[in-house]
Amino acid sequence: MNRQEFLATLRKELSGLPQEDIERSIDFYSEMIDDRVEDGLTEEEAIAAVGSVDEIVNKILSEISLPKLLKEKVKPNHTLRVWEIILLVLGFPVWMPLLLAAVIIVLAVYIVIWSVIISLYAVDFAFVSCGVGGILGSLTYFTLGNVAAGILLIGVGLISLGISILLFLGFNQITREILLLSKRILLSIKSCFIRKVDAK
Repeated sequence: MNRQEFLATLRKELSGLPQEDIERSIDFYSEMIDDRVEDGLTEEEAIAAVGSVDEIVNKILSEISLPKLLKEKVKPNHTLRVWEIILLVLGFPVWMPLLLAAVIIVLAVYIVIWSVIISLYAVDFAFVSCGVGGILGSLTYFTLGNVAAGILLIGVGLISLGISILLFLGFNQITREILLLSKRILLSIKSCFIRKVDAK
């Protein structure tokens, strides 16, 4: 694939984005290819070094906000005629609740994702609190002369702290995977707003 084919494919894949974003991206990657060619690479090597079109599209999509994509998608291609305005007004009781429901569902999914993450760390915090409380509580038993109960409480506290460390490591991995999944979901939602133009 040469430079022109690469840029044409990239332009086609970004066709649902705002025009200024498409032009900025095309200029950026065109300049990047030119810089690599000036450094001594062939066009094909420079394009391979830049990355695949899909990787670039995903990177650009991750940087563009969803409201900006929505605004571009719902922007009319022409001035609205009187009958279109009348249909919009008359259809408002139908399309507005549906739009609100979609927004609320997306918001609810993100609230659930963050609730799961917060719940995981709350469990870990409970074990840390139990461990610290056990160690500090053992001091009371030592001052009262009940050494056996104090040692037992220190042991329980240390076990709780050990479990909290293991949970923290596991919860970090789970959180990372949840955030990656939510990022993939957001990218797939954003990709619905581009590439649909090709089907028209």
